[in-house]
Amino acid sequence: MSPWNARVGAVVVDFHAGSALAHCVDSLRLEGVDEVVVVENGTPGSARSALQGRAVRIVAPGLNLGYGRGVNRGVASVATRELLLVSNPDVVVHHGAVDALVAALDAQPDVGIVGPQIRRPDGTVYPSHRVFPNFWLAGLHALLEPLWPANPATRRYRSRHDDGTVDWVSGACFMIRRGAFEDVGGFDERYFMFAEDMALCWDLRERGWRTAAVDDAVVTHVEGLSRQRATGSMIWAHHLSALRFEWHSARGVRRALAPLAAVVLGVRLIVVTITHLGNADAGRD
Repeated sequence: MSPWNARVGAVVVDFHAGSALAHCVDSLRLEGVDEVVVVENGTPGSARSALQGRAVRIVAPGLNLGYGRGVNRGVASVATRELLLVSNPDVVVHHGAVDALVAALDAQPDVGIVGPQIRRPDGTVYPSHRVFPNFWLAGLHALLEPLWPANPATRRYRSRHDDGTVDWVSGACFMIRRGAFEDVGGFDERYFMFAEDMALCWDLRERGWRTAAVDDAVVTHVEGLSRQRATGSMIWAHHLSALRFEWHSARGVRRALAPLAAVVLGVRLIVVTITHLGNADAGRD
């Protein structure tokens, strides 16, 4: 039994992930996490069926709360654990990852949240450690990424600062101090999905907490497994959340330019929607 297992509780927000949810819970158990709360955002009974009697606490709100609200409900159901590991259901935690995340927080008292290295199923690294986008970086990334994924703005956005620090980490999997989570009131529930992780890290920084990446902690993420059931609506949610974060974080001149950001995101939404519809039509041929 890990000496810190009484310090860590896990929250997994599920939306019809099926067997992937069971693999996620099993990987957490193997790493010594003895308290796991699953929030069932999907059809009532779907998470329980997938878990097949595994000893986890299931929070079943009876509707899809969205990711941030789901995490908040899950955290409220976790016993008094000092550290919270939050995860998507389609994540498998590798051996030693939880140890590395705990050690990173213990070594850096001013760090409130840490993110692991996230890998895709093929072993490639997903860019989960990023910088906060300024207006120009966000605009160029938004416009260019759908057509030119490797453009310079997107590469900069999906990178670290020159000193190796990061502004925010992916909500797909992270560990946060309970005190830091409560300090900012948890996830901002105005975000249904997407950008809620960026907003959380922004709020943490505003309260004096730092964010860190832990490359020694590795997880594998089957990206978008749950979102495949509602791809079209998720495209809208993504762009709405990006605009909300712009209003959330903009100051001074940048706030005055927020309407222009809405135009840029509107153009991107049209491009992405057309691309999605084209791909869907191609799949039916």
